[in-house]
Amino acid sequence: MAFQLGDDEMGGMNEMNLIPLIDIMLVLMIIFMVTATVLNPSVPLELPKTSAQINELPSKVIQISIDKDAGMYWDSQPITLEALEQRLQQAGQASEQPSIQLRADKDSRYETVAKVLAVASEAKLTKIAFVSE
Repeated sequence: MAFQLGDDEMGGMNEMNLIPLIDIMLVLMIIFMVTATVLNPSVPLELPKTSAQINELPSKVIQISIDKDAGMYWDSQPITLEALEQRLQQAGQASEQPSIQLRADKDSRYETVAKVLAVASEAKLTKIAFVSE
């Protein structure tokens, strides 16, 4: 970004060279990143003991599993999408809504997971948990 305030005959410095400043800032940033990851200070703490109780698990838990070949399972039994829809409709009409634990293989298709979520949403089931390792 050069600007000119007078004639070219004055011959003074018209613009500031920012390249050395940028080089220094990059070097400082790299040094900071390296030292920040190496110097993780650990503070020795003795945490207080509490008498908190463990939350109770829901009384009704439905485990839906999806394998990498788009196969669906209700607990451990194979199930089709239509049968899954019927069972989830029945579960959605119960007085106490069950919790759904959705287990999807990491190589499964997102489309299958989306279909299961849509069916659960249509059945008015809102307690859905994704299970991972």
